[in-house]
Amino acid sequence: MRTVVVEQFGDPDQLTLRTAADPQPEAGEVLIGVRSVGVNRADLLARAGKYHRAGPPPLVLGLECAGTVLAVGDGVTDLSIGDRVVAFCATNEPGFYADMAVVPRTSVVPIVGDVDLRAAACLPTAWLSAWYCLHRLAGIQPGQTVLIHAAASGVGSAAVSIAVDAGAVVLGTAGSDEKVSWAQSLGARQVFNTGSGREAVLAAVAAATDGAGPDVVLDTVGGDSFADSVTAVGYGGRVIAMANVALQPSVVDTRSFYPKNVSIHGFQITALIEHGYDPGPDLELLLAGVAAGRFSVLIAATFDLMDAAAAHRLLEGRGTQGKVVLTVDP
Repeated sequence: MRTVVVEQFGDPDQLTLRTAADPQPEAGEVLIGVRSVGVNRADLLARAGKYHRAGPPPLVLGLECAGTVLAVGDGVTDLSIGDRVVAFCATNEPGFYADMAVVPRTSVVPIVGDVDLRAAACLPTAWLSAWYCLHRLAGIQPGQTVLIHAAASGVGSAAVSIAVDAGAVVLGTAGSDEKVSWAQSLGARQVFNTGSGREAVLAAVAAATDGAGPDVVLDTVGGDSFADSVTAVGYGGRVIAMANVALQPSVVDTRSFYPKNVSIHGFQITALIEHGYDPGPDLELLLAGVAAGRFSVLIAATFDLMDAAAAHRLLEGRGTQGKVVLTVDP
C-alpha cells in the first residue's frame, strides 16, 4: 500500500510518499480501504513537532477517514466487505494518510444513508468535537447565546451549524471580512473581525448581548483568545477550551470569571476516547443529520493523497473556509 510518512519534523516537504506491506486485520479489527481523509490542524502540529500527543518520527498522520471495508478479523460479525464506514484513530495509530488502515471495530461507524465519503471523513474530529462540547459539556438550549471563536475554521464552522441547529443565537469571531461574511452565511447572527483588536471585539460582544455576555464561549484558539473568553462570558456561563493553536500561554485574571460563577471546561477528543468515551452514538447522530440535510459539511479544498504537502500548506495559510480533505483513488 501507499502511505504518506513524516520522516522528520519540519515543513510540509517532510511529508514523503512510501510503500508498505498491505496490513491484515487481527481479531476484533477491520481493514478499511481509505477513500477520504480529513486534514486537521493537529496534523500540522504533529508534522512540525508541536503536537503534544504525537510521538517521534516516522509518523503517519490522519485522525479521521471514510472508506469501505476490505476485510474483517475474527469476531467482527456486524460488518461486511464493501460496507461504507467512517473511522477515527490517534496520530500514527495507525494514521489514515494511506491507501489502507487497520483499526479496532470499536473505532468504526457504518455510514447509513446517502452521505458523501468526503463529508463523512470530516465528522470524527472537528464535527464530533464541536458536537460534544456544545451538547455534552455546555448543554446548549434554544435561545441561549453562544460565542464561537475562529468561526470560519473547520471546528468553528461545524460549531456554528450545530449551535444554529440547536436553536441558539450564535456570535462569532473571524480574522478577515471574507471569513466574517462566510460565517454569517452559515447562520451566525453577528461575527466580529479580530483585526479590530481585542478590546473592540470584547466591546462588540458585550453590546450584542446587552451587557449580559454569552451563555457559552467555545474557544478554539487559545492564548489571548482564552483570556478574552473568560472575560466575555456571562453569569453562570460555560467556557470550553478546545485547543491552543496560538501556541501561546494564556494570562488570565481569576477576577474575570469567579465572581460570575463561570464553569471552565477543557476538551481534547483523543484523551476523552482513551478515558472511555465511545464516539459511536454521537457520530451516528451527526451522520443522520448530514443524511437528512440538517447539516452540510463544507469542504474548502480536496487534494489527492500524494499532494498532502499542498493540503498542509493551504491549511497553514489560514485562508480556508471549512475543511480540507485528502482523497485516495481505489
